[in-house]
Amino acid sequence: MKLKSDFITQEIDGTQFLVAVGGESFNGIVKSNATAAFIVDCLKNDTTEQAITDAMCAEYDAPRDVIAGDVHSVIETLRGIGAIEE
Repeated sequence: MKLKSDFITQEIDGTQFLVAVGGESFNGIVKSNATAAFIVDCLKNDTTEQAITDAMCAEYDAPRDVIAGDVHSVIETLRGIGAIEE
């Protein structure tokens, strides 16, 4: 899975914004917190939920089950707006 090309990211003052430029089903901007931004950055390349969880575990000191839940939640939100290409 990866981020659809109809979505681009822009960082402004340390905050990442995900912008829909294709206009298929979602028209808007998503403001990402640090966790979501990390996940979105991982999704710029073809990856898996497991690989993103592994990358976050290597970067952050948090329980794996908490990280896995956060990754799943963000991915499901992105799927909901049509930002994920399976």
